[in-house]
Amino acid sequence: MSAPEFLDSNILIYAYEPNDERKQKIARDLVKRAVKGECGISVQVLAEVAVTLLHKVTPKATPEAVVEILDLLAPIPTFSPDAETVRRAVEAHAEYGVHFYDCMILAAAERAGCTRVWSEDLNAGQEYFGVRVENPFS
Repeated sequence: MSAPEFLDSNILIYAYEPNDERKQKIARDLVKRAVKGECGISVQVLAEVAVTLLHKVTPKATPEAVVEILDLLAPIPTFSPDAETVRRAVEAHAEYGVHFYDCMILAAAERAGCTRVWSEDLNAGQEYFGVRVENPFS
């Protein structure tokens, strides 16, 4: 994967969840950039999006709707984590005290060569192993 920026799952979820129009517009703009190859994601991000849309948002999405969304996201450069990614996530957890699954996002972004992660969940402005986190909604 060769995209300079990485999207966390919350960005993709806001793009398809209609509860906040301002965040939805910002998220959709980032997704459009990602589809053009300017941002990447990981397999974990896709799984988190599917789980959230199927089980956590109101109203819940149907499996057919989630498959349609995944098809729309298919052009986005996608990083597949490996054993080294998991190891790096453990190191990030030890170094920064961040939740392990958030560390998987950071490790995937770093291993994919990204320099920025767009996320609402991580500490905006902080660098983790050279990967800077930015909150597009702030």
